Amino acid sequence: MRILVLSDLHANVTALEAVLADAGDVDETWCLGDVVGYGPDPNEMVEMIRAIPNLTCLLGNHDVAVLGQMDEAVFNTEARRSLLWQKKQLSDGNKGYLDSLPQKALIRGDVTLAHGSPRDPVWEYILNTLVARLNFQSFETSFCFVGHSHIQCMFRLDMNKDRVSLEVPKVGEVLKLTPRAILNPGSVGQPRDRDPRAAYAIFDPEAMTWEPRRAAYDFTAVQKRIRAAGLPEKHAARLGEGW
Repeated sequence: MRILVLSDLHANVTALEAVLADAGDVDETWCLGDVVGYGPDPNEMVEMIRAIPNLTCLLGNHDVAVLGQMDEAVFNTEARRSLLWQKKQLSDGNKGYLDSLPQKALIRGDVTLAHGSPRDPVWEYILNTLVARLNFQSFETSFCFVGHSHIQCMFRLDMNKDRVSLEVPKVGEVLKLTPRAILNPGSVGQPRDRDPRAAYAIFDPEAMTWEPRRAAYDFTAVQKRIRAAGLPEKHAARLGEGW
């Protein structure tokens, strides 16, 4: 069984198209949120996501904000400017679809799904072993899949040694999973780990494996659309270097 795990698409349809082509046939798709925000294609992105079969999709903080359910003042100036633009661009139908998605963590088999973290599904970042340790206490499944940080990585809890470690697995390496771990597939639409390729992962719940993957795409075309829309230059520039 192959499950496509996505997060932080950020209105970048060119990146998502590359990921879907690279992933090939899958049985299910799990999207961990932030369908919109930053990028130039909010309506196209929501429509593409809506068309994916066997989809489980959560709301991320940018999705919540574009629905008017979060104070935009918590975002930096550039992110807030993009959100205001996207709020104007999104059709009522696509806003309605986003509004139908859950903000809370979900459980699928032996996996907890959250955008930010299991203890704060929308907003908290898991960036270090201390925050990861605190979050291992907030879910009961063997594994938790999160997004939000835009960094492809995993945190393992060695229950015998009571030690949490941070690992950055090699792209394309098929990892055999053992309880317990928090895994991040990285960002499709705006990677921040110095690799501009769109990030995602393939999870096999039967073989209990996780494969972090990357897909190259024409980010220059996305940069042109960002600039043509008058969105922040920072959001165009960072796509070329993955920061």
